[in-house]
Amino acid sequence: MIETTLVLGGARSGKSLHAEALVEASGLEKIYVATGRAGDGEMTERIALHRERRGTDWQTIEEPLDLAGILAGEARKGRVLLVDCLTLWLTNVMLEERDVEAETVALARSIESLAGPVVFVSNEVGLGLVPETPLGREFRDWQGRLNQTVARSAPHVIFVAAGLPLTLKDNRNQGGVA
Repeated sequence: MIETTLVLGGARSGKSLHAEALVEASGLEKIYVATGRAGDGEMTERIALHRERRGTDWQTIEEPLDLAGILAGEARKGRVLLVDCLTLWLTNVMLEERDVEAETVALARSIESLAGPVVFVSNEVGLGLVPETPLGREFRDWQGRLNQTVARSAPHVIFVAAGLPLTLKDNRNQGGVA
């Protein structure tokens, strides 16, 4: 039985593939919640590759901003939602100049009352260099806070590096390596 899970990792770590495998293994109806926007040709190509990889047995919902609303409306027994990804969602929230703290709190509250499982994908951005610009540093800091907030709310947290998953938290072990 799949439970709500946060899958973290760096760029090209294999986190999305791992998250998709978790959802596939559940045997439940699969709903892909896409937070990315196709703002240029390269992003359009990335989105197309993700869709092709998933195949036709996934329903896709595109929602760049109202993640709490989508979770409240779409999460239910018999299906699993895959949110890919929180990093792009945070980018959208910041670019729209929304209140990041309020949006994060709303997301955390929605996780606590989910009617069905959700797998979240998010980048771990705090392991690299300190960003050069104030906006880059602000984004990194908000991303770290967002990841911590979701990790506290999710029964399972997995970190993926080089395609290898490491369980950081499960419902039997509330912290540390399982």
